[in-house]
Amino acid sequence: MSRERIYEYIQGGPRWGRLATDGRDGFPHVVPLSYYVLGEDLIISARGQRLANIRRDPKVCFTIDSGTDMSNLAGAVLQGSAQVVEDEAERLELSREGMRRRGTAEDQLPTELRPGQYYIKLRPEKTASWDYATR
Repeated sequence: MSRERIYEYIQGGPRWGRLATDGRDGFPHVVPLSYYVLGEDLIISARGQRLANIRRDPKVCFTIDSGTDMSNLAGAVLQGSAQVVEDEAERLELSREGMRRRGTAEDQLPTELRPGQYYIKLRPEKTASWDYATR
């Protein structure tokens, strides 16, 4: 897929992916997470070990895939340096935007962050993809 097609796929895709970070023990740390796209960035909620790993080594890989068999498998792998959003006001706005995109009414959006709620921004530097449905 072209970069443009990858963005179309991830914006209209499953909204779930797997984030791989460099674990503190040297092994990959991979967890499933929801995301949304804002401009060229993937916005991913993060806390705990993921944050510690990214602060230590920001290089990450995010994999998004869909399909149930070889006739409809598709996916993308996005690699880049993740940025932890530290600013509280920006984190709150990212939280509110994510909820808007999931259909939460404006008057139901949070006015403060949950404790420990952080977001990372991932702007892909390298991409790879597959789409067996188009073969």
